[in-house]
Amino acid sequence: MREVEVIPLNSQVGIELGETSVWHDNHLEELRKVEAVSSPFILTFNNLTYSLNRRKDLTLPSIFGRKDTVATDTPSKNKVLLNDISGEAREGEILAILGPSGSGKSTLIDALANKISKESLKGSVTMNGEALESGVLKMISAYVMQDDLLFPMLTVEETLLFSAEFRLPRSLSKSMKMERVQAVIDELGLRNAAKTLIGDEGHRGISGGERRRVSIGVDIIHDPILLFLDEPTSGLDSSCAFMVVKVLQRIARTGRIVIMSVHQPSSRVVNLLDHLIFLSQGEIVYYGSPTNLSLYLSDFGHPVPLNEDTTEFMLDLYRELESVPDGTKRITEFSKSWQRVHEKQLFCSGYSKGLGLSLGKSITARISMGKLFYGDVNSITQTLAPSKFANPLWVEIIVLIKRSLTNSKRMPKQFMLQVGGVGFVGSILGSVFWRLDKTAGGVEERIGFFVFIVTTIFFGCTDVLAIFLQDRYIFMRETAYNAYRRSSYVLYHSIIVLPTLFILSMLLASLTFSSVGLNGGYSSFLFYFFAIFSAFWAGNSLVSLVSGLVSQVMLGYIAVMPLIGVFLLFSGFFIHRDKIPSYWVWFHYVSIVKYPFQAILLNEFNNPNLCLVEGVNPNKSCLMTGLDIVRKQDATDLTKWSCLWITLAMGVLYRILFYISLLFGSKNKRK
Repeated sequence: MREVEVIPLNSQVGIELGETSVWHDNHLEELRKVEAVSSPFILTFNNLTYSLNRRKDLTLPSIFGRKDTVATDTPSKNKVLLNDISGEAREGEILAILGPSGSGKSTLIDALANKISKESLKGSVTMNGEALESGVLKMISAYVMQDDLLFPMLTVEETLLFSAEFRLPRSLSKSMKMERVQAVIDELGLRNAAKTLIGDEGHRGISGGERRRVSIGVDIIHDPILLFLDEPTSGLDSSCAFMVVKVLQRIARTGRIVIMSVHQPSSRVVNLLDHLIFLSQGEIVYYGSPTNLSLYLSDFGHPVPLNEDTTEFMLDLYRELESVPDGTKRITEFSKSWQRVHEKQLFCSGYSKGLGLSLGKSITARISMGKLFYGDVNSITQTLAPSKFANPLWVEIIVLIKRSLTNSKRMPKQFMLQVGGVGFVGSILGSVFWRLDKTAGGVEERIGFFVFIVTTIFFGCTDVLAIFLQDRYIFMRETAYNAYRRSSYVLYHSIIVLPTLFILSMLLASLTFSSVGLNGGYSSFLFYFFAIFSAFWAGNSLVSLVSGLVSQVMLGYIAVMPLIGVFLLFSGFFIHRDKIPSYWVWFHYVSIVKYPFQAILLNEFNNPNLCLVEGVNPNKSCLMTGLDIVRKQDATDLTKWSCLWITLAMGVLYRILFYISLLFGSKNKRK
């Protein structure tokens, strides 16, 4: 293959949204050079069919195992979401999928983006006539979700720069990554908002249309060939929707394939689209260009009235047909026959049959021209093997930490509330349990203080559940297309909380150790601090695990609150180990509350020279020692250091389980 001319990143000139001419002559010349050395990309999909199995309805007799007197056949019903969908999307064009809610728009997008398991989806999806492996598709594509999942306290430029740090290889210099970010900002028309915060409900930021464009920019920073968008205009007014689609048209004209779903676009938006697929109950009722839609409706016997919007008329028409028996069948059959006559050119592309360069060589040529952004070109050329991540694990962790710190330092209220809450609780505990005496009653009060402070720590850790879940949604979007490893996220998640836990632990230990009158000097205080820190660590890890298992904050609270309560029940405070029934004693050993509680208990009382109650006889013999309390509480099975290490180890175990939950629970794929 002949030498490829390198196109510099800044050769693309930003054009205002309102202009009709998008490209300068020099860029058109560059595109001609691109086409000269590589085949245009054509994504072809044939006979896509996807259905869901509906379970049989259960009756009370069947639940209790009783048989009905009369045997009846109740075959399971299948809900067809896609039925024999075929078409193609071309480089430089926008393919829009239209239809009312429930028509199958998002399902078709997911099918093309490999978000449906191969076992459930029938049919084929190819590019330039070759099958697309999952790893290759992740490498050359991006999927923009309907929700704008962004960190609110980052600026537009920072958001895109962090995305570039993840998606662009480490071999690129900082200046080159910034150059790419600036090019994307110009491409998306975000220059005036580049230094503005994203914002959220409590912080003023950019507009809804700008947020949507930032979401698009995050996913195109690595210059993907394929761009999928699930209703990018949803929730936007007509003006913002037009600007977003105008940006997508500009992106498509740079040599990308853009496939998007739209609910009910305006006529201005439709004029920007190249091809339309109208879906009704999972079937195609029209496939072609917007300009031929009026002719299609006339041939179907429903001409568009004068001054009526063609797209809206089409949507209203087949909504009416859906309510008529065999109405959808009639228009789908007409669509197939009409398409064979009028739209033959849609399926006559030589590239869809595999002519020109192979897929691997076409991708390699595209990478060489931009000198970006997919990493190992040789592996693509030779085997089309799935791409590796753009950066090593340690780089991903550093970038994740930097981004989190940048976002958090602009939201100090969260940290100050945590510090204030711990300070308040510590002050209350210190004043209530002030200078406990060394009597039998004082001993019981000390033990009550120990179990209360440990339990308060675990319940207090649940306040970050909502933050963890919000962070997890962003994680799922970014890892869906290999922005970084799941292991990097778990390690970052573990590291970033350590300074906060250290500060909270030191504050709580300092407020309670002296005021309660606990025994021992500096060494005893130091262990007391470590025990509190280990409890914070284990509690935070448990909440992390729950955030990886549930998708809603309320479900998380429903799961974690009773669990901590049960751990407290079996901690050894309410009922000693030797009194627990044998079939429940295992729960005593898995209780996360047991070990920090026992560690603090042993730190206070496990001293043979500690006399708590002295006799009244002349020699004043000791009637109750610290070891007597340890034996009475049945806390002789472990040393205090063993309890400390077990607590820390349980926190690590919960982090490992958190990783496993993300590994299997965040595939974001339909079955």
